[in-house]
Amino acid sequence: MSHSYPIQPIPAVGAVVFKDQSVLLVRRGQPPNQGLWAIPGGCVQLGETLQGAAEREIWEETGIRIRAHRPIYFFDTIDRDGEGRVRYHYVIVDLLADYLDGWPVANDDALEARWVTPSELDSLSVSEATLNLLRGGQGKDAFPSGWR
Repeated sequence: MSHSYPIQPIPAVGAVVFKDQSVLLVRRGQPPNQGLWAIPGGCVQLGETLQGAAEREIWEETGIRIRAHRPIYFFDTIDRDGEGRVRYHYVIVDLLADYLDGWPVANDDALEARWVTPSELDSLSVSEATLNLLRGGQGKDAFPSGWR
């Protein structure tokens, strides 16, 4: 299924995964936000729950095993081409997730994958949605103390 120039919005998920005082981020290898650091995730497949999609996508992109829980952040990404046509339209639900095991290794659509501390966030080119999530407030009650 092509994700560019869709006929309707595409549902997608991300997983907010903490290990100690670090959050799991990937540097995106595909548009939108190509080259920027972001919460890892991807598209929901037909018949898949949000939690199942998040667990699968994080494993595919990073090699990290997680257990996904409740949604904590919702947003959409709409990108238009030079003629105003919708090139990408994702409706994204980020879920809080428990880290189970593994070490970040970039796979699939990710150029890089790593654990990032709050103090490192300013030195990276991070997507606006990820900054809003990590610095915003939605769901922060469940974040480790260094992220609140």
